[in-house]
Amino acid sequence: MSKDSFLPYGAPNHSSVKPVDLKNLKPYGDAMNDGRMQVNFTLPVEPSPEAQEAAAELMRKMGFVDVKIVDMQKASEGFSFFVGYGAINHSVDFTKITVLKVETVFKGFDEINELIRTKIKRKIRIIGATTGFDAHTVGLDAMFNMKGYKGDYGLERYPMIEAKNMGAQVPNIELLEAAIKMNADAIMVSQVVTEKDCHINNLKDLMVLADKHGWRDRFIFISGGPRLSHPLSVECGLDAGFGTGTLPSHVASYVVDELIRRLERKK
Repeated sequence: MSKDSFLPYGAPNHSSVKPVDLKNLKPYGDAMNDGRMQVNFTLPVEPSPEAQEAAAELMRKMGFVDVKIVDMQKASEGFSFFVGYGAINHSVDFTKITVLKVETVFKGFDEINELIRTKIKRKIRIIGATTGFDAHTVGLDAMFNMKGYKGDYGLERYPMIEAKNMGAQVPNIELLEAAIKMNADAIMVSQVVTEKDCHINNLKDLMVLADKHGWRDRFIFISGGPRLSHPLSVECGLDAGFGTGTLPSHVASYVVDELIRRLERKK
């Protein structure tokens, strides 16, 4: 039996797959360049043959061909959840894609501590909070507490980092004043609630306050949350933003690298 016999269903057989055309990149489903995708969505109607056809028609209007609705489930009273498959003819030129991203090489626990010892030569101080009316702290706690997240130690575990987690529903001005009192190097703001763009408005308000009090250049400003990204955070006036999949060492790596960059600019 050949090794290809053990390939999972739908997995590419790389010995026979065509080379990827990065200038004409399309989704991969069953075969290279077939453009096949899975789409999940909910409609505010009860499950029925009509609902299933409505879901298929919506996918066709989105440009999908060879549409198949493979699953329809009652989500709750008056709502249906669908899983659909279809193919698209669109492609993107991957070679022309540019993304504003955090310019940092992510490092491990020991390397970060050693960099702080040798380059900054003192403990660094990081303060964080979930601000405004947002009461969610799971992500913030994962970044700060000693246990950390996915086997990655939190900031409180680093011997060369003094970390302070202020918790939830902290007004922006109180976070800034606490950062001044702590003489912090970096301020981390966690935002989860996004109704009416309150996460964006809250971040912008933070930076307006920082500018008003002359504290903008005193700290490294970082945001994090499931609906945040680096480009959005920069647009709001912060230095960096981290979204889903972020580990504590990612944040620590960025703060250390940015502090070193700022120290070198002062020389």
